[in-house]
Amino acid sequence: MTGRTDGIRRTPTAAGEQRSWARELLDHLRPGGRDVRRVLDWLAATARAEVSLQDADGTLVAGSGLTLDATLVADLCSGRIASAAWEGEGRHLRLVRIAHPTRTCVLAVSREAPYDRHTSDVVTHSAQVIELLLTAHETTEAGHRLQRATSDLRLAILQLLMVEDTVAARRVAAGLWPGLLDADTACVYVVECEPGRRELLLEECLDTTREDALVVRCPAVDGHLIVVSPREAISDALRVLVGRHADTFLGGSVRQSLARTATAYAQAVSALAVARFRADKTAVYAERTHPERLMDPAALRVWSARVLRPLDALAHHTRAELLATTRLGLEFTAVNTAKILGVSRNTVRARMERVETMLGVDFDDVTARAVVHLALHTQINLQDARTGIAADGHTPGLAHLLAGPALGAWARELLGRLDLDSRNVRRTVRTWIAAGGNAERAAQSLGVHAQTVREHVRSAEPVLERQLLAAGTDLYEVALAHLAVGDLERPRLSGE
Repeated sequence: MTGRTDGIRRTPTAAGEQRSWARELLDHLRPGGRDVRRVLDWLAATARAEVSLQDADGTLVAGSGLTLDATLVADLCSGRIASAAWEGEGRHLRLVRIAHPTRTCVLAVSREAPYDRHTSDVVTHSAQVIELLLTAHETTEAGHRLQRATSDLRLAILQLLMVEDTVAARRVAAGLWPGLLDADTACVYVVECEPGRRELLLEECLDTTREDALVVRCPAVDGHLIVVSPREAISDALRVLVGRHADTFLGGSVRQSLARTATAYAQAVSALAVARFRADKTAVYAERTHPERLMDPAALRVWSARVLRPLDALAHHTRAELLATTRLGLEFTAVNTAKILGVSRNTVRARMERVETMLGVDFDDVTARAVVHLALHTQINLQDARTGIAADGHTPGLAHLLAGPALGAWARELLGRLDLDSRNVRRTVRTWIAAGGNAERAAQSLGVHAQTVREHVRSAEPVLERQLLAAGTDLYEVALAHLAVGDLERPRLSGE
């Protein structure tokens, strides 16, 4: 072989350089480096040039803002030409068409030195990588949009169930999960994990339950997943799931009608508190003796109907909305109730204030909350009790309901457990309830420190087997027990 006529001997360095820049460019396709902006930065440094990526409207997607000829950009974006080159005013410009699913872009590379073969190859292959990245990004974004839309639908269905709109919930669910809500009853489960692991657990939960459950990220608690399912087998599947993960717990409700999804959710949350102390990390809401089961059922239904009668004049939808919001609002904070229902906290407060006004009660009074809570949860089964007269011809009041011997015996046994504590915890709990659950006001009445009140109330929880500091069903049962034994004054209701 003879040497080159220009007297310059080429060494393998050029080939090595080509392999080097090609490897660097391919690195941008690895999972950890898929960023169009980084590719443009790399191209600018490698080609010693200014680099711009613009769409057909001239909007800068990435890189520097080069001024380009609008007609030339239009020709490239329309597909009339695939690339173009221009030089002048001491600059050398290359334009390459970049096509991807939603919009066509133009890659512009401007440098002072003329383009040699090496730099031209770098630009051409960079354009191919950018097109791949844009297409992959668009596909990924489409997948994320679909996931978000599906997640939003699941949440919307749950929120419809929470306000007892089962017809609309079934209609929405039928399109994506046919038959899921065809049953009249279902169980609600709450899975608890570390907030940072919720997305991973969500995917596993969806795979485990498949089309047999509605799985929703809890809008109120970052580490919770809410699962609604009419299928019996889901309970076992969720237990297995929780067993595979450390620091993961499961609380479940008893079977409820779909209209009582909010009640079932509260039961699942209550069971979750028990699950945290069990070896298998799971618990189902205990069917313990509840005070309403110790009352005359006919009299209870009639009394509940009469208490809630002021709401009967409202339109059906408005009445159902107010009742559902109040049920949740009595179980949880206004903020969490708002998140669960997908409304603002001001909306929750406004609805509950409206119910307060119509029923003539003050929800700052724990006993009033307990009594309305009793009426609301009895109201669901009120189809046969609109007359306001019991089977024996009497018109029962709250005093009549609380005076039953079975309820009195239950209340004395429950509160009597506190008498074994020499610190007079029973008096503290009674005073704390009378003070609206406010430790500072109770402390002033008792002449002790507020922290002492909190410690006494907290120590009463395992003895009573009920959560008190977290307002809800457990607290209201203890309040009803105090009313039944006469330790607290009965609240006044306009319907009484």
